[in-house]
Amino acid sequence: MFALFFAAIALPFVRTPRVAPAPEKQEAPEPEEPEVRTWTGAIRRAGLRVLPPGKLLPDFQPAYVASWAYVFGVGTLSALVVVVGSGLVLAVKGPGWWHLSTLGHFVNSVHLWSVELFMGFMAIHLWAKFWMAAWRGRRQATWITGVVCFLVAVFEAFTGYISQTNFDSQWIAFEAKDAFNAGGIGAIVNPMNFGQALMLHISLVPLALVLLVGVHILLVRARGVVPPIDARPEDLGVGGVPATTGPMARGRRSQPLAGAGSPRATSTAPAP
Repeated sequence: MFALFFAAIALPFVRTPRVAPAPEKQEAPEPEEPEVRTWTGAIRRAGLRVLPPGKLLPDFQPAYVASWAYVFGVGTLSALVVVVGSGLVLAVKGPGWWHLSTLGHFVNSVHLWSVELFMGFMAIHLWAKFWMAAWRGRRQATWITGVVCFLVAVFEAFTGYISQTNFDSQWIAFEAKDAFNAGGIGAIVNPMNFGQALMLHISLVPLALVLLVGVHILLVRARGVVPPIDARPEDLGVGGVPATTGPMARGRRSQPLAGAGSPRATSTAPAP
């Protein structure tokens, strides 16, 4: 994990040509509908103000998103999908299937290693965001939800370890009960209670984790991706034209932006 973290910092990311987004077509404004004061309409209007469709599902991202730090964030989400899918199969089939069946052994192994990747990728992503001071620019809520996601994931992993129904889980649960009793929560969360541990692992805790991850992603979309501390002007956008990276970057080349006010400031434009 440490090797991956330092490699993500040291190794350069594969860069794609930067391109300025095409100007939006000016469409004739649609006639405004009379505002009807309903709670559903109020929620819809508030949601569109905070997170319009162009922000929720953008075609382009800032150029500084091309970084290994964000690759590990996407890797965390991808691993979470595999964790949830394999966990659903294990929950339906039960302990006898994953202990005695060959296919059950395979699905159990997929679940285990996807959890390992999920926790590892998330830890690297969290470290990278800490050193990038990702809470800058009114992004405190984004940072806090990411940290809470990590803490909830640690507890989710713990309930998974004590739900294995083997000698490892028995030893972990027996040792953990002393820590829970010392913390004063042994009467609420009992690691020796297999039924409680399993239900926490497959229902309440994963539901909370998925909701927190969803909120975290929506906050990233709403507030935008934090720029690097030493970001160049061309990465942040010059003259109101942000430098972006996206599928339309193919076949384009960078050109200087006249009058940008900085010798290093460049933008991108379609090749003539």
